[in-house]
Amino acid sequence: MALTRFSVAPLHTLTRTLAAVAMGRTAPDLVITGARVLSTYTERIHDGKEIWLKSGRIAAVKPAGTFKAAKGAKTKIHDAKGGIIAPGLVDPHIHIESSMMTSCAYAEAALLNGTTTIFCDSHEIGNVCDVAGIEWMLEDSRQAPLNIFLTVPSTVPATSAKFETAGGDLTAKKIGRLFDKWPEAVALGEKMDFVQVAMGDERSHAILAAALQRGRPVSGHIYGREFVTAGAASGITDTHEAIDREISNDFLENGVWVFLRGGPPTTPWHSLPLAIKAVTELGASPKRVCVCTDDRDADDLFLFGLDWVVREAVKHGMSITAAWSMGSLHPATRYAMDGEIGGMGPGRRADLVLLNDALEPQNTWYGGELVVENRKVTPLLEKTLAKPYRYPRAAYQTVKIAPKLKLTPAVPAGPVTANTIRTALPGIILFHQKVALNPAPGTTWPQLFAQHGLCFVTIVERHGKSGAVAHGLLKDFGLKEGAVGSSVGHDAHNIILAGTNEADLQLALKTIKAMRGGVCVIRGGRVVAKIALPVAGLISDKRARVVAAESTALKTAWSAAGCTLPYMGFNLIPLSVIPEIRITDKGLVTVPGMQILPLFEPSAG
Repeated sequence: MALTRFSVAPLHTLTRTLAAVAMGRTAPDLVITGARVLSTYTERIHDGKEIWLKSGRIAAVKPAGTFKAAKGAKTKIHDAKGGIIAPGLVDPHIHIESSMMTSCAYAEAALLNGTTTIFCDSHEIGNVCDVAGIEWMLEDSRQAPLNIFLTVPSTVPATSAKFETAGGDLTAKKIGRLFDKWPEAVALGEKMDFVQVAMGDERSHAILAAALQRGRPVSGHIYGREFVTAGAASGITDTHEAIDREISNDFLENGVWVFLRGGPPTTPWHSLPLAIKAVTELGASPKRVCVCTDDRDADDLFLFGLDWVVREAVKHGMSITAAWSMGSLHPATRYAMDGEIGGMGPGRRADLVLLNDALEPQNTWYGGELVVENRKVTPLLEKTLAKPYRYPRAAYQTVKIAPKLKLTPAVPAGPVTANTIRTALPGIILFHQKVALNPAPGTTWPQLFAQHGLCFVTIVERHGKSGAVAHGLLKDFGLKEGAVGSSVGHDAHNIILAGTNEADLQLALKTIKAMRGGVCVIRGGRVVAKIALPVAGLISDKRARVVAAESTALKTAWSAAGCTLPYMGFNLIPLSVIPEIRITDKGLVTVPGMQILPLFEPSAG
């Protein structure tokens, strides 16, 4: 059988059948009995219940022991043995590409974590391959054993061509066509150019209009309380960028849904503990609050799924039932799908999770089919995962690098002031720091690096358009030798390299080109870790467990090299919509001032 979202028939074709099962005239296909049922509708846990399933949907929730099998009935019985049955989790904001997996591969980790529905913003592949890349991913998602909906990328490229070179250019007209062609396109993805929105940029508002005139909700991406009201006035009605209590409260008061982002605590993505205080300390209602994952490395997806984020919400003050509702019913309601997913009412999809008392998923049913049992993939799911979508040849031909590039600047001939990028954890915001360099004749870069805590950072345009290279300096990045590199430099996804010398930077670039995209760590003149990402220079075509193992090995080498920012934070260094300073293939860019700075300025002395 095809184990996809389309395996379950639409409700309107099943109403008579489900009514007959609910009334006892027709036998269910499956009865899950001996369960405690977590109701997201009333935020209560009910003891001694059983759930009747038919044709991939819930027909009824009854007292345990109600079902009596008739002679010859083929109804299957599953004993939950007192475990908690809850609706499958619904992740309202993720980027599949950040996991470095295809949609089909992503489904394995999601289902193991009890997540049965995701809303994905595919702006990464859109930045590389334009509409074609988004449609490849939609085809991939249709074949995946997971409910996957698209929030159409809204900011491709993230800034104008003046500030970066991207492979894609999603205009309002192209976005409108995606909405009209694909029923999975249910919302407009995060509007990252929030400054332009607030300032009334014509292109930004034309894109907003393409969604709003079709009745599609708009997702936001806003840093700074001063921009909240203008964003809401422009039609933005959710955000995952509530980084503290105060801005979270502002969003809620302005009618904006807040997606509390839970990320591994060592990354820049764990804003939930502070943002949730709008509810736990300021008394805001959680009715328009959800939890989400946003970005995940491949290995972190297995360890820190949406179920972990729900448990973090409990840890930081929410009740078990409220936290699970924030991960299921609330996201479904935000996208007007609560009649289909997010709860255990009759007629809803039978996307269910069996939990232990620690809220850890043990079993997952997807459309009434058991796909995870005792925390392991079932043969049915394995069969589906073994036949993934195959991306076309063009998806493997996106790394186009000009030859004979110089990756490091020359040592200044005299005193200068360097405009450097200072990194600091958690790493989302980068700081503009002017550093006075006073090299004597014969001074080398290693000597300057040792004096000021610097290393090179270089951006290489990789879409075959300009062949541009931009040179910069990172401060406090911690890299003492070798180089690191990635073709996942957000959001234009040009190649970002950091290193201490030309030779190692060249080896990193050569390695990325040979892999047709990827990430690598260079030490001692050799490659010590790498992950090939040949699909659009963003995604591996391997199974989830393989990519996760490669990710773990890469992180080990990354840390051993001394890098203070995690890999995913490193990829944000070119993201020219987040303060204070970034570097793209066009050079150093200040944010939100949006000015291009030279690397060196005449010394003030």
